[in-house]
Amino acid sequence: MSLPGQAVPSLMEEFLEGIWKQNPVFVMVLGMCPTLAVTVSAMNAVSMGLATAFVLVTSCLLISLVRNIVPSEVRIATYILIIATFVTVVDYAIQAISLAMYDALGAFIQLIVVNCIILGRAEAHAAKNPPMKATINAVGMGIGFTIGLFALGSVREIFGAGKLFGISLFGPDFQPWVVMVLPPGGFFVLGGWLLLFNWLKSRTPPAPAGVKVSEGHAHV
Repeated sequence: MSLPGQAVPSLMEEFLEGIWKQNPVFVMVLGMCPTLAVTVSAMNAVSMGLATAFVLVTSCLLISLVRNIVPSEVRIATYILIIATFVTVVDYAIQAISLAMYDALGAFIQLIVVNCIILGRAEAHAAKNPPMKATINAVGMGIGFTIGLFALGSVREIFGAGKLFGISLFGPDFQPWVVMVLPPGGFFVLGGWLLLFNWLKSRTPPAPAGVKVSEGHAHV
């Protein structure tokens, strides 16, 4: 949803918004519970990212489709019901595909229901835009969230276990940094990525004077 006086974002801008300009992990700093808890390995990170992205895209699409027929008094309850339905699908799918992965992700699969990224996109974007725009935006947000989780999970696995996706990188003589697979390691790595991300954004040249930059999407 664009604000008065701002250009309407194109579909490409909608897609790229969640990957860079409003990345859920590195800019909006949302969904920190799964971000810090499950990123002890790259595989866990990617799995949680893809599960969340699936729920985000499908729920935003459906919410956009029914946005004009749901009474405003029950919209939040309706959103939660829709999101919970797709979370249940993901929960059973992961359990059927890999019990080891299901155990590794634990309760954070079910907690996707209350992930503020999904509820925020439902209320701030999907409920106010047509299906195509809502879906494209959700895909970008889902990819951005997955990239954020992978960035943390890969660093923590490389330094905490000397591996990436379970493949040994440094041989038997490598001494793992045990702190990386412990809770403090998640905070250290997240802080490092936030510093890097903000430094990169600070080096981005400003838009020329007189050119409208479309950043004004309402977010929760």
